[in-house]
Amino acid sequence: MFWRRKSKKIEEFYGELLGEDISIIEHLADGLLVFDRINKLIIINPQAEEFLVIRKEKVLGISFLSLSRFPNFKPLISVLGPEIKEVSREEAQIKKDFILEVTAIPIIAEGEKFGTIVVLHDVSREKLVEKMKNEFVALAAHRLRTPTSAVKWSLGMLLKGDFGRLSAEQREVIRKTYVTNERMIRLIEDLLNLATLEEGKYLSKIALFDIEKIIQSIISENQERIKRKNLKVEIKKSNNVLPQIMLDERKIEIAIENILDNAIRYTLPGGEINIFIKASKKEIEIQIKDNGVGIPDDQQEKVFSKFFRGANAIKMETEGTGLGLFIAKNIIEAHGGDIWFNSKEGKGTTFYFTLPTKKGYGEFLTKEFY
Repeated sequence: MFWRRKSKKIEEFYGELLGEDISIIEHLADGLLVFDRINKLIIINPQAEEFLVIRKEKVLGISFLSLSRFPNFKPLISVLGPEIKEVSREEAQIKKDFILEVTAIPIIAEGEKFGTIVVLHDVSREKLVEKMKNEFVALAAHRLRTPTSAVKWSLGMLLKGDFGRLSAEQREVIRKTYVTNERMIRLIEDLLNLATLEEGKYLSKIALFDIEKIIQSIISENQERIKRKNLKVEIKKSNNVLPQIMLDERKIEIAIENILDNAIRYTLPGGEINIFIKASKKEIEIQIKDNGVGIPDDQQEKVFSKFFRGANAIKMETEGTGLGLFIAKNIIEAHGGDIWFNSKEGKGTTFYFTLPTKKGYGEFLTKEFY
């Protein structure tokens, strides 16, 4: 009887909110679930019944956690947690090729929480198209990798004089071709990294590594560019001895390379790049600070988006695919770390990111498991 009274109160509330009969929800293309203040299901529309392959007579009045006995509700519980937390567009895989985008919003009126509304949007088709696109990109990139590498090798031999002395004009043409081919190789590598990332197969070989050595190695690899621009690059540590951290070495190299590459690329000749490393028991924080061109305020929210490049960076006619920071963010977060930045146009940018130590990584895995 209590639940029925509550159900009626909620329906009256929604009728007022929608300005017409509550039956409007029966015609929504999205699934709709409404839970009362003690997380009992009080409304389910026909589309949600279809999505979850259930009849409302079987589930109305049942508490959220008790819905776990119905197999198709388990992915929802995994996304929303035991107390139905507020989420926005989180994905729940109901079946192999059936994915719902889940949004949960608290229902509040006159300062009182009536319950929670959960919206289910079918994104299965979009995910299938995205998967096909990623497979095509990966295949095309793999096929392009071999010929571009062969071109690089051949052009390198010509520049070294392995096939005879070149005139100044010939050398300049071949040098420009070599640089253009290098850009193509970089794009192919970024596309391969992106495809692997979106397949969810990014981390493979996790082991203990010294992060300082990895950073020093990346700086050494970029030494020619650093000298050419007359940049000052320094590593500063807050701890004499840094703990080793659990990571996929190659993937972290890619992440740091992408961040440092931007610092080198967008710092003007004679500028400075400082790398700060500090450690605690559970994590190491790395800061990569430059005094370069910075990121315009109105574009900063897009920094970690795919294919984003700042307007001021484009005007400089610098190279870049706009994938580097997107890839770096996903690698770092896959390790249980965080990444953020501060930037002022014309003053420079500082990227901060954390990576867990062995102890912190163990806690991250435990959290992810549960």
